[in-house]
Amino acid sequence: MSSACAGSCRVLGCGLPFLRIFRTMPLRRSQPGLLALGIVGALLGSWPDELVSAADLLTPRFSKVSTNGDLQAQVRATAAKVLPAVVSIASTVMVPDQGFSDEGLPFGMFKDVPPRRQYGQGSGVIVSSDGYIITNNHVVADAVDVEVILADRRQFKGRVVATDPKTDVAVVKIQASGLPMAAWGDSSALAVGDFVLAIGNPLGLSRTVTFGIVSAVGRADVGVADVEDFIQTDAPINPGNSGGALVNTNGELVGINTAIASPTGGSVGVGFAIPSNMARTAMQSLIKTGRVVRGFLGASTQDVTPLLAKIFHLPDVKGSIITDLQAKGSAERAGLKRGDVVVRFDGRDVMDSGHLRNLMAAAAIGSKHRVELLRDARLMQAELTVQEAPRERQRKAQTAETAGPTAHPLSGVIVDEITPALARQMDLPANTGLVVTDIEDGSLAEVSGLQPGDLLLELNRQPIPNFSTFQRLAEPLRSTDLALLLINRQGSLLYIPIQSE
Repeated sequence: MSSACAGSCRVLGCGLPFLRIFRTMPLRRSQPGLLALGIVGALLGSWPDELVSAADLLTPRFSKVSTNGDLQAQVRATAAKVLPAVVSIASTVMVPDQGFSDEGLPFGMFKDVPPRRQYGQGSGVIVSSDGYIITNNHVVADAVDVEVILADRRQFKGRVVATDPKTDVAVVKIQASGLPMAAWGDSSALAVGDFVLAIGNPLGLSRTVTFGIVSAVGRADVGVADVEDFIQTDAPINPGNSGGALVNTNGELVGINTAIASPTGGSVGVGFAIPSNMARTAMQSLIKTGRVVRGFLGASTQDVTPLLAKIFHLPDVKGSIITDLQAKGSAERAGLKRGDVVVRFDGRDVMDSGHLRNLMAAAAIGSKHRVELLRDARLMQAELTVQEAPRERQRKAQTAETAGPTAHPLSGVIVDEITPALARQMDLPANTGLVVTDIEDGSLAEVSGLQPGDLLLELNRQPIPNFSTFQRLAEPLRSTDLALLLINRQGSLLYIPIQSE
């Protein structure tokens, strides 16, 4: 009986319990997504003896790629090649804490106490001989101290170069040279059934190597990151493997291990890794600009279901249906309309909305691409010019001034107008002004208590119905001026004053 089955569950046709998605390191903040996995049992009848000939028994069904000895030698060589490039990362974060008041009053009467240190452990992969290391964002997010331990036990103080929560990628730098490094592989060449090795430091056990296959590719909606295109593998990974290497049998880095689906938090053979092509692109952008610039479709989309495929007269159940368009966005400028079904992007089949989103995110800003779509069951083509995502454009403009005592009081605050698409995405009332979509860590606004999801109603007692009004009111403010925001937070109105001391 499978260990994943609980109670009186039978071997075939059993329904598995819900599996939680765990990032594969001791978590500081619990943000698990839920993944419902099921097994559909299919009983195969015994093969009639008369259909099996002597030739069938003597002829191998699949040609042999290598002998067991050859495979073992290759796995050994791969492990020896990659192990020196995989590091252990110990991070320290400061977390707020509370204790009972001196008076010992009951029923939750507390007083603030100083923040306490909390420690986490993960893995990383050296990808340049001068000390650049790729890992997961959740391994080093908010860290005040990062310690990197090499395979030869040398220890270095690590500097977090930049992080990208959307892909869960981060870059750490150590001051060293002549380091062993992993060679990048092409994750797009992976196929289900390919052999892979997972290398990292699970449960504090450094230099651990496990072996398995690629179970699936293109996994999205797992609930770990905003931009997902995961490789699924049964190579066992556990807490502490986050940021470690997934390599092919040539010793090439094809993925960064990130999360597992498990009812217990331990490996049950369902692990996820960020594809190397996505991770490498994010890393290069983080090193060059400190952020990841992404392309943006400018449209809301929906996956094709069997019923929708029938209604839209589609030849198969794949593609991405346009459900809403952003004014002057990439999709609208290309002539796309609501109800169009995008089926190919530069000649590549679009499997679903997540696939289209990933193709757009990876495209260079300003690049032109051929999009094939079905409109009223007729195949059409359009040329689409990729635009930068609006939130990224605003971040670029607003973070020119660094946070600190001399910063603009609203520096690091990212806002968007509440379009119907954004309202659905963030579960907000439509056409209600502006919403805070992101805040830079450590900015005056964050320290003052502003939060993502807050609806902005007024700035310094003036209504702000749209972004242009917000800009007009915010731009004249100097670093020492007060920014008094009236916000709506989940139905409650609050004033939040933001001013440097």
